[in-house]
Amino acid sequence: MKLAIDVYYYNENKAKIAGILFEDWEATEPLKIVSTNFDRVKNYEPGNFYKRELPCIMELLKLIDMDTVDIIIIDGYVYLENQNSPGLGLHLYNTLEKKIPVIGVAKTYFHKSIAEKTFRGKSQTPLYITSVGLETDKAANLIKNMHGNHRIPKLLKLLDQETRKI
Repeated sequence: MKLAIDVYYYNENKAKIAGILFEDWEATEPLKIVSTNFDRVKNYEPGNFYKRELPCIMELLKLIDMDTVDIIIIDGYVYLENQNSPGLGLHLYNTLEKKIPVIGVAKTYFHKSIAEKTFRGKSQTPLYITSVGLETDKAANLIKNMHGNHRIPKLLKLLDQETRKI
């Protein structure tokens, strides 16, 4: 099962975290949507975004049978500038004892990123893909082939909409 996760901060110290579970990369609908709120969000620390977001993600994972999850997709980066520069995705991968591959799908370019640019549909604006536990080119191809004709795959767009429902 695949799990895509997103976090929406609706207050200085409050967030809504949502996850969608789906079986196939070409799925048009999720099998399940899970969400929770978290009211102990840490302040943003430049260069250490994971300190703010990782506790939120871990709160959501308490609601999911992680033995069924074979890959996680996050909104963000696994690596920043290089493989010695960990992003949120690598911190998550390490927290999960390197058992579940993580794909980072970012909508904006991070300065000096090693991300693979992936174009979907007719969009001239890429998604930036990084991964750990799975080759980046394979991860980019999986995201590229997700259902939908637009830049953002349908399930990831649905996840974003779900996260913003307060």
